[in-house]
Amino acid sequence: MSDPIHRFPVQVYYEDTDMGGIVYHANYLRFIERARSAWVRALGNDQNAMRDGGLVWVVRRIEADYLSTARFEDTLIVESTVRKVTPARLVMDQVVKRDGLPIFTAVVTAVCMNAKGQPVRLPAEIRALMQ
Repeated sequence: MSDPIHRFPVQVYYEDTDMGGIVYHANYLRFIERARSAWVRALGNDQNAMRDGGLVWVVRRIEADYLSTARFEDTLIVESTVRKVTPARLVMDQVVKRDGLPIFTAVVTAVCMNAKGQPVRLPAEIRALMQ
């Protein structure tokens, strides 16, 4: 069985920080977005083909907790795991860690939308990839 945790490394650059050298709070959302994109790509979900077929992933909800700070030149790991897959949504946990300790956690709910911006059921083949 494959590891249910997807791990994505993030290097903190100067541009990610505020004047105090601490990662600006909104950048954690960018880090977890990159990790989600890498995760679905690794699963075999081609987001370009999906978009060409009229569907896109959309974040519906994020519940986030900032536990500690990261600084310029820190190396972080984003761990992503599936919490729940339903016909209409994907709920996942994402944890940003530094030196193995959580510094940011998020519960992310993603849905699919069609080209008209209407929510649609997740395609069966995508749900199967997420199980």
